[in-house]
Amino acid sequence: MKVRASAELIYDFAEPTQIIGLIEAALTEDQAIISEALTVTPHRALLSDVGVGGDRRMRACLSGTVTISYQADVDNGHRLLLPVSGRQHSWSELPADTLTFLLPSRFCPSDQFQRYALREFGQAGDGVARVMAVLDWIDRNLDYVAGVSTPETTAAQTFTVRAGVCRDFTHLAITFCRALSIPARAVSAYAVDLQPADFHAVVEVFVENQWWLIDPTRLAPVEGLVRIAHGRDAADIAFLTTNKPCQLISQTIAAEAI
Repeated sequence: MKVRASAELIYDFAEPTQIIGLIEAALTEDQAIISEALTVTPHRALLSDVGVGGDRRMRACLSGTVTISYQADVDNGHRLLLPVSGRQHSWSELPADTLTFLLPSRFCPSDQFQRYALREFGQAGDGVARVMAVLDWIDRNLDYVAGVSTPETTAAQTFTVRAGVCRDFTHLAITFCRALSIPARAVSAYAVDLQPADFHAVVEVFVENQWWLIDPTRLAPVEGLVRIAHGRDAADIAFLTTNKPCQLISQTIAAEAI
């Protein structure tokens, strides 16, 4: 699918502030950037780095009222959907770069959920069956409700409250999968058909010797996702990280098939 993705972020920085931005489409094998443009108004010097996984981090020092605009046309080809069955790998079989995503992280305390996850999902079947059991549990037990969580909410808190937004659904899915010894990581993306349009948090799981994208909220088709970044949890994929407080004036995100 070819997707036109765009973001316009307007912030007010009361004093010079260091920022790290993650809004550009990632440079990965499963998507090709046809064209793109990134602008900062008023003009500021930008430094852009490409990480090992193709994530692109924009860095700058901003002050005053600043508009950051990005637009890209991206061809994500034909995204493979999670198969109906697939093997879960033992730790000794896993590629070395997946091992980090077995471990607890700031928002995904998977070590606290091992007993529950094994009891609830451990008998579901192979690796894919376990992942699907996790997704079905989340669909039955979590309500998508804005305002019940904060940027500090962990998967353990979401498990108790049983509500949240895409970030919270993603953290709980990752937590359950890691508790089952399935590598899982957070992915930020532009998403076609997501209502209301916003940056979207989804999950990747490693089974059958491959990473597979899944959406625990079931609000956006995987075929319409444009990757931005991936990491252990939301702390690694935030679209804007600053070293001082700032004020959001407005934010407009869009993604459409072209």
